[in-house]
Amino acid sequence: MVVGFIGSGNMAAGMARGWNAAGAASPEKMLFTDSGSGRAASLAAEVGGEAVVTNEELVSRSDMVVLALKPAGLMLAAEAAKQGEIVVSMLGATSEQKLREAMPDVDVFRLMPNLGVELGRGTLCLSHHDSIDANQVEKVTSLLSLLGKVVEMADEDMDAATAVMGCTPAYFALAAEAIAEAGAADGLDPRLALSLVVESMAGAAELLGSYSPGALREAVASPGGSTEAGLVALDENGAADAFRAAVEASLNRMRGT
Repeated sequence: MVVGFIGSGNMAAGMARGWNAAGAASPEKMLFTDSGSGRAASLAAEVGGEAVVTNEELVSRSDMVVLALKPAGLMLAAEAAKQGEIVVSMLGATSEQKLREAMPDVDVFRLMPNLGVELGRGTLCLSHHDSIDANQVEKVTSLLSLLGKVVEMADEDMDAATAVMGCTPAYFALAAEAIAEAGAADGLDPRLALSLVVESMAGAAELLGSYSPGALREAVASPGGSTEAGLVALDENGAADAFRAAVEASLNRMRGT
């Protein structure tokens, strides 16, 4: 399958790198366009793809087109779409209905991945209309599954899922940075401090497959111990409320409120 990316930003690059590393099951070719930034040529050179001049050329040569644009780019992409195309849209806060109205002659999927796709460890939220043929759905989900875990859901759940799944790697990175900086302030080598935090986060992620968040906190925090003291400090400084506020802010931005 030939996959074309209209847009060559960070998420397109993550997907392309993930597929490039996936081996024989990956797309046979990847095509890229950009709005004049030069990113398409750089990304194509990195993953062995090809930068093309126009969206129309990209669409004509692709079996599946990934819209890796800002929402304002919908009509630009719609003008290039052709009948029978598979289109996977990563346009934020752009519903299936809007996509289908703009591109009535194509099979449109709505996709929201996170940057873990670059390592084949992404979470990819996917929605599509019931009228799309099961074979088309299988083609898309099989290809996306090379990049991580595909979670199919209703279109109306996509915005909340994006705020929870798509944005949180940045929040985790902020937490890792702050904790590592505190360790470095007490004398640890900064690189060692960050490495320790990253390894601990990876282990915690695995443990959360078996423990509820509350149970894991209890398992780590002995009564009267140092972890309990840290949790009290986090509570006093509003850490949980800050994360809730971050999700709400992301949702508000996506919905234009």
